[in-house]
Amino acid sequence: MKLNKNWLLAGLITLMGVVPAAADDLTGADEFLCSGLFANRCFADGDCVSGTPQQWNIPQFIIFDLEDMMLRTTEASGLNRQTPIENMKRDGGWIFLQGVEMGRAFSFAIDEKSGDMTAAVAHEGVAVAAFGVCTPVAD
Repeated sequence: MKLNKNWLLAGLITLMGVVPAAADDLTGADEFLCSGLFANRCFADGDCVSGTPQQWNIPQFIIFDLEDMMLRTTEASGLNRQTPIENMKRDGGWIFLQGVEMGRAFSFAIDEKSGDMTAAVAHEGVAVAAFGVCTPVAD
């Protein structure tokens, strides 16, 4: 049986898209880049929808600057958004971040060793839970 190269290439690309992105060790890092992979948006009536963070206006990449206590979008995104981090704690190998902006409360739990991120944003009648990966920003 002769294989069509285009079908083989398409199959490989599809399989590559199924593999989750890898995160990195953030131990001691004060600046890192995170990307959301999956999100669930739920409403007060119990209706929930799953999708990508970008479907709900969450930037694809967010820079976490723990020294300046700021979250910001990348310059390449063209979004020019930033949000202050109000609370930050490193505890037991985790980085916990919280804040409030524009009537929305946000919280991040990031595993320092693996770089895996879990985030939640709450607003009146709606909550978003997102999962992603982080990597240190090179100096």
